[in-house]
Amino acid sequence: MKNIVLIAVCLLIMQVSEAQILPKKISETDFVIGKSLTIKSQVLNENRTLNIYLPASYGTDSLKKYPVIYLLDGSKDEDFIHISGIVQFGSFSWINMIPESIVVGIANVDRKRDFTYPSKNKLDQKEFPSAGHSEKFIDFIANELQPFINLNYNTSATKTLIGQSFGGLLATEILFKEPNLFDNYIIVSPSLWWDDESLLAVKPKNYTSKKSIYIASGKEGEIMERTAKALYKKLKKQKLENTEVFYEFLKDKTHGDALHIAVYNAFEEIFKTEK
Repeated sequence: MKNIVLIAVCLLIMQVSEAQILPKKISETDFVIGKSLTIKSQVLNENRTLNIYLPASYGTDSLKKYPVIYLLDGSKDEDFIHISGIVQFGSFSWINMIPESIVVGIANVDRKRDFTYPSKNKLDQKEFPSAGHSEKFIDFIANELQPFINLNYNTSATKTLIGQSFGGLLATEILFKEPNLFDNYIIVSPSLWWDDESLLAVKPKNYTSKKSIYIASGKEGEIMERTAKALYKKLKKQKLENTEVFYEFLKDKTHGDALHIAVYNAFEEIFKTEK
C-alpha cells in the first residue's frame, strides 16, 4: 500500500513539473493562404467557386501587375493548396524560379462535363453520361472568368493554364482551338484517349503570340504515355514561331502523383526563358 501511494505521489509530482515547464498558449488564429469567392456564371447557369492565392507583396504597390496562373481542378481538396505552395516557393527572391503570381483555382462542379468535348465512342458515353460540354466551359473562361479576374485584381498580360488528366485534355483543346487565351500551357497526363484520340487529329489554330508548352506523363500505361508523346511530336512538327515545347517522361511517377513534380519542372523550363 505504501508503495502504491509513493508511486502516485511521484506521478503527481511529475505531472506538476511538466505543467510548469510546458509553454502556455497565448493566442490562436486561423492560418489563411488565400481567399474563396463565389461568382454567378451566366454561361454555365450556375454558381462557381474560385480559390485565389495572392503573392506576399500584393497590395504594397498599386501599380505592380502580376501574372495569373489558372488552375483546373482548383478546389481546396484538389490541387489549389499544393500548387499555390510551389508558386510561393518558386517566387522567393533567393529562388527566383517564377515571378510572383496570382493563382486562380477553379473549383469543380462536374469536371467530366466541363473538361470534355462530345465523344462518339459508345463506352465514353456510357461511363461518362454528363460529359461533352467543354465548349461552354471554354466560353466561361474566356468571357466571364478572365475578364472578372482582370477587373478585380492587378493582373499583367501573362496567363498560364495548368491541367491534369481530363484537365489536360481541356488544356489541349484550348491550345488547339483558342490558343490566345493563354501564353503558357502546362499539360500533365492528358486524357487524350477520349473519343478514340480524335483531338490528336485536329489541326491547331495558328497564332503569333509567344507560347511555352510543357507536356508530361508518368508511368501510366501504353495509351497515356503514347498519346502524351504524340501531342509533343505534333506540336514540334507544327514549328510555329515564338513557341517553346517541352516534354518530360516521369518514369518514377504515376497518374496520381505526377502533377506536383511536373508543375515544378514546368515552371523551371517555362519561366527561365523569360528571365
